Amino acid sequence: MVKVAREAALHAGEYAFAGRKNKKRDFRRLWITRISEAAKQEGTSYSRLIAGLSKNNIRLDRKILSDLVLNDRETFKKIVDAAR
Repeated sequence: MVKVAREAALHAGEYAFAGRKNKKRDFRRLWITRISEAAKQEGTSYSRLIAGLSKNNIRLDRKILSDLVLNDRETFKKIVDAAR
């Protein structure tokens, strides 16, 4: 019984590690989806938006852009215009 419990604890640790990695992946995917849909509403694509931000040296990560989509749409629109 002790051996089984010890092995279960080891596996639980491995699953927890993988779960933390998956959580990061899932959130990034959500942010990209939100930004993509908002960019389409503004008449551009996600890839063109990100390329425009990079080209114009506007350094905002996807988490911040996603938050702007949800909470401050006017600022997001200004950023999209600046990226064009």
